[in-house]
Amino acid sequence: MLRNTLFAIARAGTEAISKRGLALSSTQLSKHKTESDEEFDARYEAFFNRPDIDGWEIRKAMNDLAGMDLIPEPKIVIAALHACRRLNDYALTTRFLETIRDKCGGRVKEIYPYLLQEIRPTLDELGISTPDQLGYDEPELGCKTIEEV
Repeated sequence: MLRNTLFAIARAGTEAISKRGLALSSTQLSKHKTESDEEFDARYEAFFNRPDIDGWEIRKAMNDLAGMDLIPEPKIVIAALHACRRLNDYALTTRFLETIRDKCGGRVKEIYPYLLQEIRPTLDELGISTPDQLGYDEPELGCKTIEEV
């Protein structure tokens, strides 16, 4: 009985949709303005430069950046590092730099050194070590060869 009722409701819903004609034109679907790269960078830089930003908001923005198919520009990274420093969250700076390195993928030897070169003055100013300097680039208990076991 319940199954018959559910089928009848579903059938009525599909008939209503086909009668209304939900085929929307492309102009109705494209009301969202496409953001340029400069606007995107300025938005995230301004977000990280807010004086009242808290730890949750920083983590949320960093997570959003990690979920996107991009590597953040050095000016965004610098703003994020300053935001972490204002909150005195050193661990988050390390995790953010690790995330950026992972996002470089197969071109890590080309992109990551460039990024470090661009943010090096900020790292030195804030006293932040890179994950490589902290030894996080290799496993703590990893063995180089089988004979070392």
